[in-house]
Amino acid sequence: MSSGRGDGELFTGYSTPRGDEGIDRAGRLTDGYAVLGPWLERLGVAGLTAAATALAAERRSRGIAVAGWADGRQRAHPFPLDPLPRIVPLAEWAGLAAGVEQRHRALNAFLADAYRPAGRRRGDADRAPEIVRAGVVPEWAVAHSPGRDPEAVALAWPGQARAVLAGTDLLRTATGSWIVLGDNLQVPSGLGFALANRDSARAAMPELFGSGGAAPVDPWDAVPMLRAALESAAPPACSGPPRLAVLTAGEGDGAWFEHRLLADALGVPLVRASEIWPRIDGGVEVLADGLRTPVDVLYRRFDDGALGAYPTPIGQPVDVLLTEAVRAGRLGLVNVPGNGVADDAAAYAWVPAMISFYLDEKPLLDSVPTWVLADPDQWAQVRDRLHELVLTPVAGYGGGGAVVGPSCSAAELARLQAEVAAAPHRFVAQEPVDISTAPTLVEGGLQPRHVDLRVFSVAGPATRVLPAPLTRVAPAAGSRVTSADRGGAGKDTWLLA
Repeated sequence: MSSGRGDGELFTGYSTPRGDEGIDRAGRLTDGYAVLGPWLERLGVAGLTAAATALAAERRSRGIAVAGWADGRQRAHPFPLDPLPRIVPLAEWAGLAAGVEQRHRALNAFLADAYRPAGRRRGDADRAPEIVRAGVVPEWAVAHSPGRDPEAVALAWPGQARAVLAGTDLLRTATGSWIVLGDNLQVPSGLGFALANRDSARAAMPELFGSGGAAPVDPWDAVPMLRAALESAAPPACSGPPRLAVLTAGEGDGAWFEHRLLADALGVPLVRASEIWPRIDGGVEVLADGLRTPVDVLYRRFDDGALGAYPTPIGQPVDVLLTEAVRAGRLGLVNVPGNGVADDAAAYAWVPAMISFYLDEKPLLDSVPTWVLADPDQWAQVRDRLHELVLTPVAGYGGGGAVVGPSCSAAELARLQAEVAAAPHRFVAQEPVDISTAPTLVEGGLQPRHVDLRVFSVAGPATRVLPAPLTRVAPAAGSRVTSADRGGAGKDTWLLA
């Protein structure tokens, strides 16, 4: 596509915002997206629309969907895939990978530090975490975090990485830099959808991958890396090859499709709490294909708070059975419960300090400027700026409940001011970020839509990024909401030289 406009149809009326990843201000394809030019030129609007229809049919046939709650009911939503891939140059990816791996290492060090005091003697004077005693993080930020679970110290064997799998949410700013939006250390989701997105694209648009151009990195290369990390969570008492299983809440879980895909990809059983039994030696075994099979590592795929709600066949809550197996040195959990102390909205503000304290390194990736309003000085700094900032509840996992001040009416701002003033400790405030857009198929052609990126990393034999990032795209012009249960879609993410 030498002109960047192809047959003139696809980009008719394309209003290129500052920082669009695919189209420059002169209306030409950027260097990163130029590899798609010949394909787009051949397809035009009609061909790209047909590709979108084929993608939708392929995904319906495989049941690729997510579920969310609304009005007290759970509803399944399709997770559509935009036909135009998102290109992330490998040179940029190398910098992202280094920064995400650094962040993951620091957060695991913090988790080990935060839960270590629970194992000390009650009379010890140094029961506070080292980072607290050093004055780097205030004690209340750890001791009173809504994500801290004092019982979780017993759910990891000594030396185990508490966050084997992490999901780091990133945004590309309008100036081309990358910034971390948040960390997911409890039950990170989306890896299976990143794999499914590539499968869908290959099935519905094979000509895109057979054009003779440079080939993107295969996200399925992440599967053996994930398996090695899971195996590394096996307890020291495990003498042979670790036996793995994926623990799911069942068909009612919003990511049920992903649970099935990952279990199949890893070649391990997918089990519910009702299929887990105690072993005589203190470990557990699972019912798979009609047989009971011992398991050394459980890849847990539902939230901490739900562990006590599911009974095992002997009537014991699954969290009690798993705790006993870990204490007996016969089981490793991935991820270990209690990680919310390190990935809530308040902990996010101190991650750069954690990197400096634990690793003696400078952060490789920037964070969004953040004020933790439980600190009176920080609350005083922003109390008159709520109309300019984004307010997020500390307990809002994954950014849930965020309110964008610049988008609020006067009445909404008044209510927000009153709510925050009544309990500032419940909130953090952040500067809005001017984020990038990518060309996305909408009715009649391509238009810019905001995109984000979730990057997965594993702490196994080493801390490594998985080559299977997940791009999510907002459905409407100007919207930053990318979640599938609110109309968001995905893009196949190409890591490309």
